[in-house]
Amino acid sequence: MNKNKLIDSIPSILIVVAIFILWEVLVNIQNIPDWLLPPPSEIFKSLYLDFSKLLGHTLVTLQEILIGFFVALIFGFAIASAIGLSNTVEKSLYPFLISLQTIPIIVIAPMLLVWVGYGLLPKIIVVALISFFPIVVNTADGMKSLDTDMKKLLLTMGASKWQIFRKIMVPSSLPYLFSGVRIAVSLSVIGAVIGEWVGSSEGLGYLMIRSKPQFLTELVFASIFILSAIGIGLFLLVGILEKLIIPWYRFENFKE
Repeated sequence: MNKNKLIDSIPSILIVVAIFILWEVLVNIQNIPDWLLPPPSEIFKSLYLDFSKLLGHTLVTLQEILIGFFVALIFGFAIASAIGLSNTVEKSLYPFLISLQTIPIIVIAPMLLVWVGYGLLPKIIVVALISFFPIVVNTADGMKSLDTDMKKLLLTMGASKWQIFRKIMVPSSLPYLFSGVRIAVSLSVIGAVIGEWVGSSEGLGYLMIRSKPQFLTELVFASIFILSAIGIGLFLLVGILEKLIIPWYRFENFKE
C-alpha cells in the first residue's frame, strides 16, 4: 500500500521539480535581480545559511499553531456536541457562529493586541478563531446525521441520551470531525502568520515583515517554504491519525 502511494505521488513530485527548474532558468535568462525574485537555488542557499535563525522563528510559529489549533479543537468539539444534543442550542448558537465567521480575522487581530497585549496569547487566539469554525460545523453536521429512526429505536430500548451520544453520535461524527480538522489545521498556519504580521517580535511572519524592507527576498521565500512544509506536514499527520483512530471508515469507503 505504501509503495503504491509513493508511486501515485511521483507525478506531483515531478511537477514541483519541473516548476523549480523552470523558475530557475527563467530568472537567470531574464536577469531578474535576486531582491525582486530570487531563484530557487538562492532560496535553498538561504535555508542552509540562515538555518539557525529560521529554526528559532519556526519553533515560535509552530508553538502558536499547535496551541491555537488544540484550543480550537477542544472548544469546537464541545460546542458541536452541545449543538448535536440540543436543537435549542443549535438555534441559539448557529447564527452567532456564522456572524463571527463573517468578520475578517485581520480586523480582530489588532484589537487583540489592545485587549490582551503582545506576546503569545493574541496569536493563539487568532489561530483558534480561524480554526474554530470548520471543526464546529463539520462535527455538528456529523452528529446531526444520526438516523432519526435509529435514535428512536435506541430510546425505546432504554438507552439514555448520554449513551446514544457516547456510543453512536460521537463515533458517527468522527469522519466529519477529521474533515473539519484537515481544513482547520491548514487555516491555523495562516492564522499564526496574520497574528505575527499584526504585532510580534518573533516568528516566521515577523521575519517576513522584517526581511521585506531590507530586500532580503530570499529569506521571505524561505519562510514561505517552511510555512508550506508545516501546513503539508500537519495535513498529512491528521490523515495518519484518521487512519489509526477510525480505520473502519476507510475500509468501508474502500469496499464501495
